[in-house]
Amino acid sequence: MPSGRAGDTVEVLHASIEALIGDITAQEVDAVVNAANSALAGGGGVDGAIHRAAGPAELHAACAALGGCPPGDAKATPGFGLSARWIIHTVGPVWVGGAQGEPDILASCYHRSLAVAGQLGAGSIAFPAISTGVYGYPAELAAEVAVTSVTTAVQGSGVELVRLVAYDETTLALYRTLLQQGA
Repeated sequence: MPSGRAGDTVEVLHASIEALIGDITAQEVDAVVNAANSALAGGGGVDGAIHRAAGPAELHAACAALGGCPPGDAKATPGFGLSARWIIHTVGPVWVGGAQGEPDILASCYHRSLAVAGQLGAGSIAFPAISTGVYGYPAELAAEVAVTSVTTAVQGSGVELVRLVAYDETTLALYRTLLQQGA
């Protein structure tokens, strides 16, 4: 698993936040975050990859028992076939121009995911770039919300390591720049 280059990790009180390129399903952390749909029914992108890697039948049954999840909230299931003990499912906003509360909903995804991780006793968590795929959230704006939200929400959560897992060099560069600037 690539760990990135120097400067990818920042310390925030008693937590480390790092950015790297990787496969969210292969992260060896206590919890991985799934960029889910509101039905928690599996889908494409990160959601589909997590369902396939965790074991689609078991994860589908566990998600069905949760009864869905509204945008901005987060709910947990076991990790099943993943290295992670838990999967925290969060539903990001669909981008419709930014004036429909998208930044607040996206920030809530990060805050709620870290709160759920803390309630579970997770010491480490890995996030994908929530809402930047088929939901169309612009990568630059999403990265800013991600870094700002994680930096504030990790404090007091009990989580000691946050990984922002990029799927491409462009997203990684955005995370790195923002982490270095102390967004």
